[in-house]
Amino acid sequence: MYVTKMTEESGPGMKVLLMDKHTTSIVSMVYGQSEILQREVYLFERMDSGGQQEPMKHLKCIAFVRPTKDNIALLSRELRYPRYGVYYICEYQRSNRCVQGITAVLLSLKKHPFIRYQASSEMAKRLAERVREVLSKEAALFDFRQTEVSPVLLIVDRRDDPVTPLLNQWTYQAMVHELLTITNNRVNLSEVTGVSKDLKEVVLSAEQDQFYANNLYLNFGEIGQTIKELMEEFQKKAKNHKKVESISDMKNFVETYPQFKKMSGTVAKHVTVVGELSSLVSRYNLLEVSELEQMLACQSEHTLQLQRIRRLLDSGKLRDFDAARLVMLYALRYEKHTNNDIVGLVEVLKKKNIPENLTKAVVNVLEYGGTHARQSDLFGIQDAVNITKNIFKGLSGVENVYTQHNPLLKETLEDLIKGKLKETSFPYLGGGHLTRRPQEILVFIVGGTTYEESLAVHQLNKNNAGVQIVLGGTCIHNSTSFLEEVAAATQGVIRRHVRMRNI
Repeated sequence: MYVTKMTEESGPGMKVLLMDKHTTSIVSMVYGQSEILQREVYLFERMDSGGQQEPMKHLKCIAFVRPTKDNIALLSRELRYPRYGVYYICEYQRSNRCVQGITAVLLSLKKHPFIRYQASSEMAKRLAERVREVLSKEAALFDFRQTEVSPVLLIVDRRDDPVTPLLNQWTYQAMVHELLTITNNRVNLSEVTGVSKDLKEVVLSAEQDQFYANNLYLNFGEIGQTIKELMEEFQKKAKNHKKVESISDMKNFVETYPQFKKMSGTVAKHVTVVGELSSLVSRYNLLEVSELEQMLACQSEHTLQLQRIRRLLDSGKLRDFDAARLVMLYALRYEKHTNNDIVGLVEVLKKKNIPENLTKAVVNVLEYGGTHARQSDLFGIQDAVNITKNIFKGLSGVENVYTQHNPLLKETLEDLIKGKLKETSFPYLGGGHLTRRPQEILVFIVGGTTYEESLAVHQLNKNNAGVQIVLGGTCIHNSTSFLEEVAAATQGVIRRHVRMRNI
């Protein structure tokens, strides 16, 4: 909406969009090239590129940049020696990435929410206070017509659930991000054997790809079937295109060719992506790995799980990364178990010459999100209701052993929707508080969110009529980026004594 508004307020005529590194990625996320061309934007330029171009006074320049010291200097130089006829300056206000990101969303959605935060997290509290400062300081900007039930902004800490970003994923979007990585809606396939030049980088955007929009939350088995159906539909249309025998056939061909070509590209893209996912699942033995991950995340069977981990580590079938990941999940679940063998498993990793950064990650993840750092009963081993729930879950079995796990965020949001979220654990900032169940919830995870949590929010929105939840975070993690975050967060921290003296 804001990018559209920028192009409209600059009036009719040919335009150039002048951006920096950050705003370039923002624009590419929300607009395709053909769409922005329809807004009369014919040239795109990075302000920090340093290239010298001839003056083009017939173009209007929309400068969409962050108000940083470097950008102000570059913009000053640009205006001192102008290359374009008219300049429209649109600052992307982000003196603090999280604070300004959240307040920008609140302004966009015209919301002035109650703020709740995770009591055990200093970072969540600090962020909540800074957001409230902006709401108070800019009260006139946030003076929106009040709804019957005020919205809620809930700020939580990634440290409270370090398990979710460590798990392998089996829904389409989450799986692509875990195994191939999605960056600004783009997936790099240049390492895929035999991939064509056109498919070395593909765009996966629910805004521009209907197949992706319809299937991003389906599990891997279902995706195989929908890909098959897509192929059959394409083959049927391709067969029809071969029958061009009359003027009427030619007319129909010309009219439908763009859609046919688009469908051809969609088929090629998703067949390539799904084919590579299938190859990686087989190559890395991910079915067996993921089944054990889910057991560690959802069930408490120490002896059996320890035996299975040791057997898999000895099998030689695991990537170094997956071997270390299993030990991390074991350490998080059984950190306080009297007979845990965290030290012994780390020693096995070392003997197998697993890289040092991965063996250290076992200690790091405990420092980052171990029991001392968590507010929640993540594994349901202290609360009687959770214990009973887990017992019945084990007795009844699950539909899919690879998707047993539900992120902690789902339980937190369910409690908030029902009006049962404890104020001692998630206090309100300031004096006021809701007297009725919330209808609009904005949840922000300090330390990053995941596509599994996105799926949980999608399901909650679908299953709770009248409730609308918006999810945000400092980034969208896969397991690799999460461990990078953990390493950065624990760097230089004095390690706690967690029965791991010999590590």
